[in-house]
Amino acid sequence: MALQNRVDPFGEIHAVPARGTLMGNRGGCLHTPGRQLTSRRWVSPRWIACTLEFRGWHREVMQPGRYTELFFLDEATAFAAGHRPCLLCRNAEARHFVAAWLAGNPKAGPLRSVDVLDRALHAERVDPLTRRQRTGRARLRGIPDGAMVTLDTAPGAPLLVWAGVLWPWSFDGYRQPLAPGESALSAEVTLLTPPSVVEAFRAGYRPTVHPSCRAVMGKS
Repeated sequence: MALQNRVDPFGEIHAVPARGTLMGNRGGCLHTPGRQLTSRRWVSPRWIACTLEFRGWHREVMQPGRYTELFFLDEATAFAAGHRPCLLCRNAEARHFVAAWLAGNPKAGPLRSVDVLDRALHAERVDPLTRRQRTGRARLRGIPDGAMVTLDTAPGAPLLVWAGVLWPWSFDGYRQPLAPGESALSAEVTLLTPPSVVEAFRAGYRPTVHPSCRAVMGKS
């Protein structure tokens, strides 16, 4: 049976076979010695997204007392769920993201430590009352590539904004894209990706997306 460690764009954790292209964690152990997920959904504000392979390191998933490995379809999914690039295994991407985040959020001031960034992201990603994902509202027109949204007509169906169209998300990859009409572009949608991350996208950070997105683009 699949372990419950696959993350969707809402930040929820599921047990499905598809692994995705990135791994990550939320600062510590979220599972029991029997590799079952507890009710806890994070240990610290340091939610990171890592490569699947790094320096040939190998470890058994969900070891007792060790951090819980989480898996994401792609980087766009990880960002929507509230994770940022790991400074160790994805150092180049992390530095690029921090620079874009600072450029897109100038009121944040100097970043003395990555802990400041993590705390800022945590305030955007989690509602303190419900402990569920905090979302925003924005007009579809102008939302940058890489952000995840939902339409009011289908609040449970996440969509990736990419190359001028909307890509229905699934654990296995993206489905055939939808071209929004003029009225849809002017309408408000629910924004899953944290707002400061969206500003980092506007400032030049372009998250990686699953190959299924590029494959469909190549056929169009």
